[in-house]
Amino acid sequence: MYAFTYHRAASIKEAEDLLAEHQDARLLAGGQTLLPTLKQHLASPAALVDIGHIESLRFIREEGGALVVGAATPHREVSESALVHDKIPALAHLASHIGDPHVRNLGTIGGSVANNDPAADYPAACLALNATVRTNKREIAASDFFTGMFSTALQDGEILTEVAFPVPSRAGYAKFPHPASRYALAGVFAAETGSGAAVAITGAGAGGVFRAAEMEAALAKAWKPESLEGILPAASDMLSDLHGSAAYRAHLANIMAQRAVASA
Repeated sequence: MYAFTYHRAASIKEAEDLLAEHQDARLLAGGQTLLPTLKQHLASPAALVDIGHIESLRFIREEGGALVVGAATPHREVSESALVHDKIPALAHLASHIGDPHVRNLGTIGGSVANNDPAADYPAACLALNATVRTNKREIAASDFFTGMFSTALQDGEILTEVAFPVPSRAGYAKFPHPASRYALAGVFAAETGSGAAVAITGAGAGGVFRAAEMEAALAKAWKPESLEGILPAASDMLSDLHGSAAYRAHLANIMAQRAVASA
């Protein structure tokens, strides 16, 4: 691990000032992605700004027909929240299957969304539910936030503060996890919202999380797993690596989509 200076911010304002002072700083919340990256010498920031202890970033509340989750809220709290189970049980189910107990106790929703790992779970929920990502500077629709693999619309000095999920009429999430990492080889969040059916796929796409328009059109006609039979994403758009070929991931995406719809 390369040398760096560590700063624990007590407020969002202090975190903003530290980021402005240290141009090469990285934000740290739960550290479940960043710390392994540092240990493997894959990143070498001059400073870390820890926002994981800012209490104003750790909450779950209902607000105007949406479920709002603070950026520093650990996955375990999302998975166990009575409010989440009542309003969007699929989101609680998703959080309960992230990583292992260690990851769920330390990892945060803000870190997951901001990192936009192509196999992470939360981006699928954000995209399918048309969530709003709020920062210290603005609000960003999920459809504009995720811009590619490990890439988002966040700018320098911008801090993700909370995510607002509109409450759907029904939703489900299913994933086929890698047996070691528990990351999704294919994960699908399916929801029926005021705007119609929405299906977002993570873990399988070559460009990261994406919406499955053909599946959505089929579900708009009849919300049942059978509506999705034979509808596979194009293999040319899928990841292909030692964990699974593009064709295999396309097949998994279809199966997980049917399971997500059934669970909803």
